[in-house]
Amino acid sequence: MSISQELYFKSSQLIPGGVNSPVRAWTAVGGGPLFIARGQGSKIYDVDGKEYIDYVLSWGPLILGHAYKQVVEGIKKQLEKGLSYGAPTEQELILAELIREAMPSMEMVRLVNSGTEAIMTALRIARAYTGRKKILKFEGCYHGHSDSLLARAGSGLATLGIPGCPGVPEEVASLTLTIPYNDLNTLKEIINVHGDDIAAAIVEPVAGNMGVVIPEKEFLPELRRLTQDKGILLIFDEVITGFRFTWGGWQNVVGISPDLTCLGKIIGGGLPIGALGGKRDIMSLLAPLGPVYQAGTLSGNPVATCAGLITLQILRERKDIYTSLADFTGTLCREIEQIFTHRGLAIRINHMGSMFTIFFTEEKVRDFASAARSDVKRYAQFFQEMIRQGIYPPPSQFEAWFTSIAHTADDLEKTIAACRRAVDLI
Repeated sequence: MSISQELYFKSSQLIPGGVNSPVRAWTAVGGGPLFIARGQGSKIYDVDGKEYIDYVLSWGPLILGHAYKQVVEGIKKQLEKGLSYGAPTEQELILAELIREAMPSMEMVRLVNSGTEAIMTALRIARAYTGRKKILKFEGCYHGHSDSLLARAGSGLATLGIPGCPGVPEEVASLTLTIPYNDLNTLKEIINVHGDDIAAAIVEPVAGNMGVVIPEKEFLPELRRLTQDKGILLIFDEVITGFRFTWGGWQNVVGISPDLTCLGKIIGGGLPIGALGGKRDIMSLLAPLGPVYQAGTLSGNPVATCAGLITLQILRERKDIYTSLADFTGTLCREIEQIFTHRGLAIRINHMGSMFTIFFTEEKVRDFASAARSDVKRYAQFFQEMIRQGIYPPPSQFEAWFTSIAHTADDLEKTIAACRRAVDLI
């Protein structure tokens, strides 16, 4: 028995499922999870000493790779000054200024502790601002685990096959309207019928939690137009997409200004953080300025803001990073696709910038329904073969792969070679 197996057995006696976030349990791909001892650059190392090229990257935030030198050095200096104060710091302000510079739609910014918390707060503000109760979301988009948003969500719920979540009262669930991603006809219909009751529409502008699903050309512009016409606030959940494709968010790429934006992942440089921001008149509802309450002892934590600040400064100074990442990821996706095509196996690779998903299906994946028809058993076989060869993909068909600036040409060659051997064995 490996050390990972021993730890998983012990952990399962104490921690529900043996893990502190469901997808880590490898339920969808079989076998017990690896317990990780350390990470460096593009690699992670398990407790048994085996090396893996990492394409999970802590589910996206490590765009610079593991233990990036400048980030680590900055954190060390901050640790000597203290871990937490429960009081304002200058670097909170500097981080907020950087975020606003990158995303001008975020005229005011509130730092919180996670993406879930940012989104939960954004919904509360939207309801207060509009005086309406209902929320519109899209199937397969995961916006954290707050009660209002677990209806037909992606990510862990998709992986585990759970359609909703016990413990969420029907009265709460009934306030969330859910329609297919990329479906403009249904969008127009539901806004015509329920528009006057909808406080906010929330969307992942590039979906990453049913696997990567790209918005079709007219989807987001039409969503912006329809919500604006009906006085519905548009919330972009850029927890994954923020600073992943460009200096800023997907809103910068498509030229759409949402009313509220939620961030996480990269703005913490690998440490827990979240942020929400938007138009000044909307954000002014937040306490202590306004009546909408939100608080957090660790909000704006100096260690997390230090890591995030260094990361964003590097991304601002080196904007060529995004071109390099897109080139690397594009090459990897093309090579993988050729391997499967040569073997006569059907896959679809949805790819945007430094994110991608290999769907084991013949059909185009444009929404949650088409993603859900993928062959999850075949993906599980592929995953296990890649793990055996030292490649660490996401342990779910319905998650994104990520690349970082730490990934090298040698990593690319090893990944392609591993994929070629895996395809021969599945």
